[in-house]
Amino acid sequence: MINNNTRLDLDDTTSSSIIKLAEGNPGALNVMMQVMKETPAIDPDNAFEGFGTLLNLDMYGIYGSRIWMLYKDVCGQDLTKTIALLRAVQMGIITDSVLDHAIDNRGDGVDVEATVASVKERLPNFGKN
Repeated sequence: MINNNTRLDLDDTTSSSIIKLAEGNPGALNVMMQVMKETPAIDPDNAFEGFGTLLNLDMYGIYGSRIWMLYKDVCGQDLTKTIALLRAVQMGIITDSVLDHAIDNRGDGVDVEATVASVKERLPNFGKN
């Protein structure tokens, strides 16, 4: 379910956005720093670059330790897969509730490889870094 209580607003900087989303979790902070650095190469079609990925995290209500769990437990510490799963929700390939379930259950319910392939099929420039 899309989060109606997002935390980010128009006054936020990249730094303040990361701080709000990380909830003090060092793993989440690390993932978001990578997102800001690597998204332009991984997902060149994302108009907002790394900030677009942060907005997706906020929109889907993924904060703090759950950011780390998505990256580590669901995507095997693969940033491309992490960004792809968020894009998959955005494009309607999977639902946000499927992603939530996967985060809370160590990847159960989502075929990460097939989902990444679907994203790449729809976004031919994705993951060609």
